[in-house]
Amino acid sequence: MAEILILEFEGFGAETYERVNQSLGIDQDSGEGDWPAGLHTHMAGPTEGGGWIVVEVWESQEDQDEFMKTRLGPALGKAGVTGRPKRAEWSKARAHHAPKKPSGKKN
Repeated sequence: MAEILILEFEGFGAETYERVNQSLGIDQDSGEGDWPAGLHTHMAGPTEGGGWIVVEVWESQEDQDEFMKTRLGPALGKAGVTGRPKRAEWSKARAHHAPKKPSGKKN
């Protein structure tokens, strides 16, 4: 079963996030790019406290470890991120689905 990763950063905002993704060759607006093997889902956004949170679903922790060593770690360094995340938590997924049922609400 898939595994969930939650990363929470302090002092890390949208500009840093964009620099990291640019370095990785991933366009978060279009979803196009060189996504890592084993990644099922990626979501990210600002926290109320001015930080940044990332929630991902991976096939395995080993897939994410490989990505961190070979690509994400260097991209974070290039973007000026030197510290560890405030939170880094793994959880085994009980279920993983991506239903696309519209809410019916108008924006």
